Amino acid sequence: MSVDTYYTLGRSGLRVSRLALGTMTFGTEWGWGADEDTARQLFNTYVDAGGNFIDTADLYTNGTSEAWIGKFVAERKLRDRVVIATKFSYNAEPGNPNAGGNGRKNILRAVEGSLKRLGTDYIDLYILHTWDRITPAEEVMRSLDDLVRSGKVRHVGLSDTPAWYAARAQTLAEWRGYEPLTTLQLEYSLVERNIENEFVPLGLELGMGVMVWSPLASGLLSGKYKPSEGSFSGGGRLDTLRDSQNPAFQKISERNWQIISELETVAKELDRSMAQVALNWTANQPGVGSVIIGATKLTQLQDNLKALDFQISSELSDRLQTVSRPKSQFPYSYFESEIQGMIHGGKPVGLKPAGYYPHIFIESAGAGVS
Repeated sequence: MSVDTYYTLGRSGLRVSRLALGTMTFGTEWGWGADEDTARQLFNTYVDAGGNFIDTADLYTNGTSEAWIGKFVAERKLRDRVVIATKFSYNAEPGNPNAGGNGRKNILRAVEGSLKRLGTDYIDLYILHTWDRITPAEEVMRSLDDLVRSGKVRHVGLSDTPAWYAARAQTLAEWRGYEPLTTLQLEYSLVERNIENEFVPLGLELGMGVMVWSPLASGLLSGKYKPSEGSFSGGGRLDTLRDSQNPAFQKISERNWQIISELETVAKELDRSMAQVALNWTANQPGVGSVIIGATKLTQLQDNLKALDFQISSELSDRLQTVSRPKSQFPYSYFESEIQGMIHGGKPVGLKPAGYYPHIFIESAGAGVS
């Protein structure tokens, strides 16, 4: 299945590529990333392959990412062809508490900034970036609904929130007639599978497609990093940011080295790169609507774009599932076969199959986006 096969996102009618282009790497303000010429090349390669889903945020590279996307889209006259997702929450004005967070004041401030940088009068998918632990779901959902009714936003979603908060937000939308959530943007990969407990069932039940970020665990699953005398080598973001407080870059553990070893073995058997196999596995898990791929080099993107061109056999998939399976924790350990058998009289639980909510997809008419 190629990048120019489009699936609807969640229960919406929005048709997006299974692989989305992540643009947190567009800009060098953070000490790593791609310069403008390289970013333009990455963008053009993605859309020429048929990709139509672009992910960014107002925070990324201090606004450079959004500005460059706006420029690249305008250069190719692609505004009606691409789906632009951007996010709000983070504060770029120290000392001003209302220049961040998820309250109505910041949402309305942030959307105007994003529209200006992107050079557009509407955003296809507007996403709350991270839960601020303060703003009620009622305020967030009413504010997002107002933006949809105003025409400045087409669809809305949440990223990095508790499952209970997302469930409350979607229930409020259904109850009050607000624009429903289309997506949950969450970290998911062979080394980070915790969303399987709550978020995947939540998305399937309430119509939110999971939009995966960091499917390669910040590059750990690409094969770039190797254990070296109790540490690791490889450079890049994981090396540069391993001492930061950001949990997304704390990926080095004995468990993860075991996963990498098995992934490398499976990739050799399939004659595919480790990155392609890791992306393929993630994209084909239940509930996943689209997987965000990011790159700083053209060769990385070209390799990633081939991730859906093959199938992983059930035997090889089982090996990856086994080595990466998270340790069962309470209360989820009570939902497994032995305890459930005590509830159901020893009979099978009868869960609906993973494909109970089928994806709807549309094959593209052409080979690319021009």
